[in-house]
Amino acid sequence: MKLFRMFAIMFCGLAVYVFSVPGARADEWNKKTKVTFSEPVEVPGVGAQTLPAGTYVFKLVDSLSNRNIVQIFNEDETHVYTTILAIPNYRLKATDKTVMTFRERAAGQPEAIRAWFYPGASWGQEFVYAKSRAAELAKVTNEPVLATPIELAAAPIEALKMAPVEAVKPTGEEVELAQVVEPPPVAAAEPQPAAAETLPKTASLLPLIGLIGLLSLGVSFVFWIVSKRTV
Repeated sequence: MKLFRMFAIMFCGLAVYVFSVPGARADEWNKKTKVTFSEPVEVPGVGAQTLPAGTYVFKLVDSLSNRNIVQIFNEDETHVYTTILAIPNYRLKATDKTVMTFRERAAGQPEAIRAWFYPGASWGQEFVYAKSRAAELAKVTNEPVLATPIELAAAPIEALKMAPVEAVKPTGEEVELAQVVEPPPVAAAEPQPAAAETLPKTASLLPLIGLIGLLSLGVSFVFWIVSKRTV
């Protein structure tokens, strides 16, 4: 009976591991991050929207293309505030904490969010503003800002994936994207995993769980027979 109890404990531990792995892999896939702002923050995606101070959840919607789509939710993820077009930005030194960068604003105005870096990642998301708003921010900050000519407020996710991106100077002229985002060194380029290797495969675990269940029943039956013979 002691052997049976030990087996039962090992099986329960394995089951807990199997069910916990999908959640961990999901966070790595969508970079889910909970962030608390102590002051209002301007975000792109729906006009010149300002989020009040509070806690929000950032998630990647799509990370298979060279541009990423980011959504900002409320704390319990029941409401999407905005869907943002972004392009990859590289940083030389990754950190073990979430990093948010902002653009300076005039006194009394909320800072405009610029980029989001997930803990431990060398790649971040540089946010793209509607072109009219990007031109205004460029004048205030006196530096180029990423922009897209499409209307972000009404653009579905599929349209955002194909949306053109440019960089706008304070003068309104276009400049190369490299003046806003940092391209990675050739030696430091990180290979992009295939979707099949990265996307959480919760459905594929079902056969494994069924197999574990059958094995546990079989082993339990063997232990039952052994215990009967030893009585």
